[in-house]
Amino acid sequence: MQATHQIDAGVLNVGYADLGPADGPVVFLLHGFPYDIQAYVDVTPLLVQAGCRVIVPYLRGFGSTRFKDASTLRSGEQAALGADLLALMDALQIQKAVLAGYDWGGRAACVVAALWPERCQGLVSCNSYNIQNIARALEPAAPEREHLLWYQYYFHNERGRSGLEMNRNALTQLLWQQWSPTWAFTADQFARTAPSFDNPDFVDVVIHSYRHRYGLVAGDPAFAEIEQRLAAQPVIRVPSITFDGADDGVNPALPAATQALYFTGPRDHRIVAGAGHNVPQEVPEVFAQAVLELITLSQRA
Repeated sequence: MQATHQIDAGVLNVGYADLGPADGPVVFLLHGFPYDIQAYVDVTPLLVQAGCRVIVPYLRGFGSTRFKDASTLRSGEQAALGADLLALMDALQIQKAVLAGYDWGGRAACVVAALWPERCQGLVSCNSYNIQNIARALEPAAPEREHLLWYQYYFHNERGRSGLEMNRNALTQLLWQQWSPTWAFTADQFARTAPSFDNPDFVDVVIHSYRHRYGLVAGDPAFAEIEQRLAAQPVIRVPSITFDGADDGVNPALPAATQALYFTGPRDHRIVAGAGHNVPQEVPEVFAQAVLELITLSQRA
């Protein structure tokens, strides 16, 4: 998959793929860290074949997406990711769409779904409610959960920043292996994504993201109002399908009831056997089918 388009949207010039009929129901597919738009290389054709217009952007710090102003804080905070998605929808003059993602991309989708539900036709979110509760970020989890987050604590110090800068491919490939232990991805699959990590803002955005979520660094003042709204842990009212990979090595699968209070609209939670953290690339048919279910639901409404 190639990002053949660039557009100014908010503080970014965003690189994105735009495939399928221009008048079809619109779907945004949003990748996470440390991945890129190749996560949807097999999902996209299935949606296009079903008549969808599919937009797959590089997030800030990845691929061909660039900051327009050198002075803009290279923030990776959740409010920035949500604001970026909203700005891209505005730039493309898309009023409403199905928003589907995982990891950072799932967080962007959840932010827009929660704060601007009128822009979200339906939500597909891996790991369910993906909005961070920063006020409680320093409360320790159980040890068996804590050790999975080693990379986040690594990024909290300058040794971690240097490690990401110097060893970005080896480090991100290790995360792929640990987070999706049953996914036998090939060297070619990783090689198609790895160039996205050469983005000049990649390290700064990643480090800021994993420090901000623990309250260790300040956010971008431009997004302070959004962060304040997210601190209230707003509920998601739009129709939602949520996934957990049964083999997810960073966010272990949870029963639907665990996060049910955050979803006040229709929600179907599914634990996917044989899948880890990167659900769309590991089981593309499952992910695409969820998107199509939400489109069908909206058309019947």
